[in-house]
Amino acid sequence: MKAIRVAAASLNQTPLDWEGNARRIASAIEEAKGCEASLLCLPELCITGYGCEDAFLSLGVEQRARRVLSELLPLTAGLVVCFGLPLALDKSLYNTSCLVADGRLLGFVAKRVLAGDGVHYEPRWFKPWPAGVRVPIEFEGLEVPLGDVHFEVGGVRIGFEICEDAWTAERPAAELALDAVDIILNPSASHFAFGKASIRRRLVLEGARAYGVHYVYANLLGNEAGRIVYDGDAQIAAGGEIAAASRRFSFCDVVLASAVLDVELVRTRRGVQSSMRSRPELRAARVQARFAWPDLDPSPHASALAPWESSESVRHEEFTRAVALGLFDYLRKSSAQGFVVSLSGGADSSAVACLVSLMVRLARAELGGEGFRARLAHIRALEQAEDDAACTAAILTTVYQSTRHSSKVTRSAAREVATAIGATHIEIDVDELVVRYESLVEGALGRRLDWSTDDAARQNIQARVRAPGVWLIANLKGALLLATSNRSEAAVGYATMDGDTAGGFSPIAGVDKAFLRRWLLWLQKEGPEGIGPISALSCVNAQAPTAELRPADAGQTDEADLMPYVVLDAVERAAIFDKRSPLDVYRLLRVRFPELSGEQLHAWIERFFLLWTKNQWKRERYAPSLHLDDANLDPKTWCRFPILSGGYTQELAELSEAIREPAVTKRVVDDGD
Repeated sequence: MKAIRVAAASLNQTPLDWEGNARRIASAIEEAKGCEASLLCLPELCITGYGCEDAFLSLGVEQRARRVLSELLPLTAGLVVCFGLPLALDKSLYNTSCLVADGRLLGFVAKRVLAGDGVHYEPRWFKPWPAGVRVPIEFEGLEVPLGDVHFEVGGVRIGFEICEDAWTAERPAAELALDAVDIILNPSASHFAFGKASIRRRLVLEGARAYGVHYVYANLLGNEAGRIVYDGDAQIAAGGEIAAASRRFSFCDVVLASAVLDVELVRTRRGVQSSMRSRPELRAARVQARFAWPDLDPSPHASALAPWESSESVRHEEFTRAVALGLFDYLRKSSAQGFVVSLSGGADSSAVACLVSLMVRLARAELGGEGFRARLAHIRALEQAEDDAACTAAILTTVYQSTRHSSKVTRSAAREVATAIGATHIEIDVDELVVRYESLVEGALGRRLDWSTDDAARQNIQARVRAPGVWLIANLKGALLLATSNRSEAAVGYATMDGDTAGGFSPIAGVDKAFLRRWLLWLQKEGPEGIGPISALSCVNAQAPTAELRPADAGQTDEADLMPYVVLDAVERAAIFDKRSPLDVYRLLRVRFPELSGEQLHAWIERFFLLWTKNQWKRERYAPSLHLDDANLDPKTWCRFPILSGGYTQELAELSEAIREPAVTKRVVDDGD
């Protein structure tokens, strides 16, 4: 029997942070040795960081990555470790992982399938490696292979799939299985998105089961470069089950999963599974190296799920923990002294403020008070903070800015939420500034402003007047101003540029308003596991969302200005994510919302497409946001659209023509999907 302990690491790296990245890799190696592992899988491009963007094209980055690898080699004494780094060959750059055994570099495997969708842009920097090709290269005076190779180390055969390689139909694992590989390592940079964890888990399990191997999967962790959150989720699969998995959304720099794998058992099972197949020739080259694996007894497999991951509120928990971790890393990596939120007493700003409070509570629960302060040692106000409330007060400042159109309800709601979460709360009346601006412009134009003719402009000046004061407070505190717009508003431009979109970071721009309102109700009544509810949100959840920018007797609400959010989000999903035409969207929604008239749906769908087209320039200007959903609208990471376009003129005309046909209603119902 040959049983070996393997480990997979989740690392919180930062692009081009050479010393920090090397230090965290060294910590992972030490932790692997501490748990008596003999094989360690590190994440994709862990030396440079995954999100280097066009800096990958700098020759200096590739050369420095080589030097860092050379410095790390001696740390691997007694271990087999894989490292990820870019590697140049001739006129091309490749995304590679190398295997090192006991300080000796054995060779490089290059990624075959590059991720080029949405948040990933690998084909801009790297070239895909062709299957079956391998070449010798020189590294620090040593000739090693690069390309389609696998390794035999101390009698154990090890192969690679690098992240996207495993997400395609023609996985390298199929060839590796025919070459009798025992263990497949998958160094990954797999971003968080709703529902993705279960897909990733199936991918790992199926990789182990279908190909008769042990499967070791490592991933990045945290907000690495600003927009993407990695949930960690390192996994080890043995046979048909997960033998070990790391904590997701951890606030630690290094998190390991480790398990003892029975290599001979997997060989026996593979022999039964593939007894009718034959592979007399080897397609891939095999690099052999001596290595003395310690003698171990196989250990029982541990549970791989945290309790909240099997609950009914997984999506709410994931959202909470992903944004909390994203905010925490943005705070410490940007060296900001805290966050400032313009707290209106409504749903969006209350959600952002609560997420900062939850960041504090979740991080302190995992790291402890001393660990929390150590990770945020640059924040001077935290030095004397001893509990959650004091830490939140030191980090978060909320500002309520009223005009004559602000209500007692929202003022009270803002105050109650700020008090409940422990924020430092400020109230300012900016009505005099609004009146002064309007007076100046009236004098310049030679006429009075009136709601009947100047509605949008008068609303916008109120939102914009609030920005300078809250920016001033943020600057004085050395803090980061958080924008509070959501994805539904971004879709139709229902936000004032340089007003409520003001900020350096936008935590909730990746989620729609309907989800956000459900999350706030959940947070009011249940809350995250181990934290509990924030009952003060009842004063927010009882309100109909409103911008409070018109006179009170106008009865302004967001949904009256636009359409019901549940309809808006359904139109957005069908039109933008599924790429349906206006007429197809109409047909779909007639089935989904039979209680609504065709005329009303027609008006709302037309409104959506017109507003979507007109407001791409706003989406281009939004503050950096977290990617939380693979149906995102951020043009920097997922959904590109021209700023100037034909505006769906013909498509909307076809919709109007179809609506006028007498038989359209019956045909729409019959054709709906």
